[in-house]
Amino acid sequence: MENIIQITVSGLLMGGIYAMIAMGLTLIFGVTGIVNFAHGEFLMVAMFATWGLNNVLGLDPYISIIIVVPLMFIIGMLVEKAMIQPIISAPHSMQIMATAGLSTVMANAALMIMQADYRSVVTSYGTKSLMLGGAMFNIPKVVGFVAAIILTSLFYLFFKYTYSGRAITATAQNMKAAKLMGVNIKNIYTLAFALGSACVGVAGVLIMPIYYVFPSIGTYFCTTAFVIVVLGGMGNLYGAFLGGLLIGVVEAYSGFLIAPVFKEVVYFIIFIIILVVRPSGLLGKTTRSS
Repeated sequence: MENIIQITVSGLLMGGIYAMIAMGLTLIFGVTGIVNFAHGEFLMVAMFATWGLNNVLGLDPYISIIIVVPLMFIIGMLVEKAMIQPIISAPHSMQIMATAGLSTVMANAALMIMQADYRSVVTSYGTKSLMLGGAMFNIPKVVGFVAAIILTSLFYLFFKYTYSGRAITATAQNMKAAKLMGVNIKNIYTLAFALGSACVGVAGVLIMPIYYVFPSIGTYFCTTAFVIVVLGGMGNLYGAFLGGLLIGVVEAYSGFLIAPVFKEVVYFIIFIIILVVRPSGLLGKTTRSS
């Protein structure tokens, strides 16, 4: 029984971190209709920025969030204006090649600049845990899980009570109707891409106390994020949160019951089954008009 509790707790905590990464990806897709294959590299940039601020300035990762998140917001905004806007009406194949190309460029640029070394941030709380109800709660993972809940709640409030949030929702539901109502679609696309990049920036900061960073780390997390986004329903933020928790728990149990090396195999099998049974994902998504 104690093993079951511990495995479930570990899976949920890790799932919260996965959810933060996936929410940025699904936000961008839900509004612009573009799958950002460089999303993992954005995470890598945020992690390297966090490492750099700690290594050069001695900033604690959690404090560096006030610098890294605005930085990722700006990077996302610049990338959208320079690269996404010109191809927003292009065929999907061109959009895929563009973001996949950006992913390759970013990963190789990081490899040239930072080399292939693994870098980490050492903190006093990185390996500390709290014992509660017979289970151990790793402090950085708890912070990540709580941050995922807070981020989801903030997005809910933003979309429900602000003009920009409602404009993003309207654009995601029906771009033509939103445009007829006076919404500046270009600005909304830029804002959505920037918010999605800032979201992955939060994730990058919060996982640095428990992960190494290296140029190709984005590949693993981006693959997991794609699975989560499809499971939860493409473009559905709350589905991404639910999907993140599900994948975290599946990973934890498969790693314990089978072997850690097979955890990705297990959740990909579940992924395929859900696609066959419910192609729209767990929470589905309304069809996007363009």
